Amino acid sequence: MSDKQTGEDKALPSKEEFSDWYNEVIDRAELSDKRYQIKGMNVWRPYGWAIMRSIDEHIREEMEATDHDEVCFPLLIPETAFQKEAQHIKGFSDEVYWVRHAGANELDVPMLLRPTSETAMYPMFALWIRAHTDLPLKTFQLVNTFRYETKQTRAFIRVREIHFFESHTCHADFEDAERQIREDVEICRRFMRKLCLPYVLCKRPDWDKFAGAHYTVGIDAIMPSGRTLQLGSIHQYKTNFSKPYEVIYEDEDGEHKHVHQTTYGMSERLLGAVIAAHGDDKGMILPPSIAPKQVVMVPIIFKDSAEDVMAEIHAIKKELKDAGITATIDNRDMRPGAKYYHWELRGVPLRLELGARDMKKGVVTLARRDNGEKTEVPRQDIAKSVKDMLASIDEGIYERAQELLHSSIKEVEDTRDAGPGLNRMAWCGEESCGHQIEDDTEMAVLGTPWEPYEKDGNCIVCGKPTRTWIYVAKTY
Repeated sequence: MSDKQTGEDKALPSKEEFSDWYNEVIDRAELSDKRYQIKGMNVWRPYGWAIMRSIDEHIREEMEATDHDEVCFPLLIPETAFQKEAQHIKGFSDEVYWVRHAGANELDVPMLLRPTSETAMYPMFALWIRAHTDLPLKTFQLVNTFRYETKQTRAFIRVREIHFFESHTCHADFEDAERQIREDVEICRRFMRKLCLPYVLCKRPDWDKFAGAHYTVGIDAIMPSGRTLQLGSIHQYKTNFSKPYEVIYEDEDGEHKHVHQTTYGMSERLLGAVIAAHGDDKGMILPPSIAPKQVVMVPIIFKDSAEDVMAEIHAIKKELKDAGITATIDNRDMRPGAKYYHWELRGVPLRLELGARDMKKGVVTLARRDNGEKTEVPRQDIAKSVKDMLASIDEGIYERAQELLHSSIKEVEDTRDAGPGLNRMAWCGEESCGHQIEDDTEMAVLGTPWEPYEKDGNCIVCGKPTRTWIYVAKTY
């Protein structure tokens, strides 16, 4: 057998050296290649793209189940449309990629690559919506957005070309838009559970809300480094966009009114969070729901048993497929140990081993990626045993991630005591005190918990009595 060294065989950095570990996992697991000619515009490699597509499909399922229709808008936005919303252009003007020529011709109206899609979509919404019977309008798309990121780029976490999900909705009034926000919160709860990612929802302070929003709800997860990563956000716009873009409907009484709007967005940061939150010193650990292959099957072959073992392993693969389980057979001419390392690095949830001795005993060996446990199960029960073990792996991954989140939250009464994780502090609500907290801690104010945290306290800066609490953390 060949046992060629591939570079994968070298030990990864410890996950305690998080930055080096993260970059090495992405490179060795062949998820993304940052060597493209434009910095921050990385190439999705097949395995990374397969995981992202799986995540996208869960997003689609949630959108379709809640009556959102998928659309796909053009990449280019004319400057005239972008300028209509002054707050929006202020929020993104420093990050925009401009297109000013087409061939040798200078464009009469410069265009830009969408940093987000409000200014592309809402002129069209103004054409689509005429009467109250057209509402609510609930749309979503999965597209790439472009922002000139000036900070250090990092695959999936901070890039310049962003794989992006965004839903955009229009409603007759503020109350119906608020119902949509509550639905988005429920969608988030179900969707993040599939990724085994616990999180906190925080209503962002006014100085950090999305440009043009009435308010913003951030979706933040804790990473093993003690920093938080924003996974997405939900925005209540009221009529802040419908007025400049004249998105108007006629109500039942014949009166013309501006629609109320919301958006909900997430990006490829979801994959970065999965890698960071669940991985270990061996590499990734993928939740079964998003693993392109849930089971890798490794035949233990000797010359006199090769044909029988391969026939049996193909039979097992068919049984798993019929049970809705995705599996792949690794029959490469390599030692089993090298195969184990390869698939552990890539986070495949479950490994199935089968050799002649297993066949004689009527068993199959299963090895869990999350905790390394190996178990012999009866051959005749293989589909049920695999399903049960995948469910157990999912629970185990989620429980560990929950423990990481809960253990990271601490209540502090002095800004000097703020440290890694989520620092919960009493705040009077004054913006000046909020900025003082950020200056003193060198951290970001994530905002007030979406689920009210009610407790008497005193502002950590000015000492005024308050029942308002905020989360403060270092962020990516």
